[in-house]
Amino acid sequence: EGERLRYRLSGGRGVRLGEDDPLAGTPWLAVAHLDAGQEEGRIFLAAPVEPEDLSPLARPVENVAWDARNGVLLAQRELRIGEVVLARKPLLHLEPSKRREVLCQVVRTEGLGLLPWTEELRQWQARVLSLRSWRPEEGWPDVSDTHLLQTLEDWLAPWLNGVSRREDFARLELGRILGGLLPWPLPARLEALAPTRLEVPSGSRIRLTYNPDGSPPVLAVKLQELFGLADTPTVNEGRTPVLLHLLSPAGRPIQVTQDLKSFWNNTYLEVRKELRGRYSKHPWPEDPWNAVPTRKTKPR
Repeated sequence: EGERLRYRLSGGRGVRLGEDDPLAGTPWLAVAHLDAGQEEGRIFLAAPVEPEDLSPLARPVENVAWDARNGVLLAQRELRIGEVVLARKPLLHLEPSKRREVLCQVVRTEGLGLLPWTEELRQWQARVLSLRSWRPEEGWPDVSDTHLLQTLEDWLAPWLNGVSRREDFARLELGRILGGLLPWPLPARLEALAPTRLEVPSGSRIRLTYNPDGSPPVLAVKLQELFGLADTPTVNEGRTPVLLHLLSPAGRPIQVTQDLKSFWNNTYLEVRKELRGRYSKHPWPEDPWNAVPTRKTKPR
């Protein structure tokens, strides 16, 4: 019932008729007198008006906006008097630049989570940011979330011409898009300096976990796979020792260290004493320096 009493002025302000006003429900009004209150205004004098009589006062406006509730880009040509829309119809030919402008703002508002990130791409981001921290002289780009959001027009906008709905963002080739941020020869340097995996003495290739703040990457590996290895593995051309998470046979962390040699010399025997009974099927030699590294259990 209340909606029959409410109207919007061309300036955007909301006003209403009195409860018993005979004009209630009239689609269009020409308002002659109303109060000047701060909240919703009260109409005191008005008359019905036909939309065609308003046409000379109206102007066409292209309205391109994001409908956040339905996740869709709305592009309409509207006939307006100020903020009041007399008529609207779909805009058939949307300027690509306008589309990109609106969609970039959508990503800024809703966040980079709109894009199809994977753990692999987040690790790519962390690897690049690590090298940016470790090797500032080499010009590694800033691919942090903050900077990516600030520069959407540069790297993301050219790929948005086919986006009209929220689900279209998920179809973007984000790996290819982000890869374009690395100029030659940095892609090859990335693989050489910050590899995704390292081979350990057992022959396993273990995945590294990098951190965007440039702290040492984590190599989580079962202790038995490192028998005989004295030097902590490194990345970044030997400049950055990894942070070893030495795991039990059940995959639980036993020790966190960047000094593997010290672990073998000072801590291993205590670990052996504590765990060899619990994991009796796995090798726990007294001399880890000369034991064969393995990912397997002891032979039967």
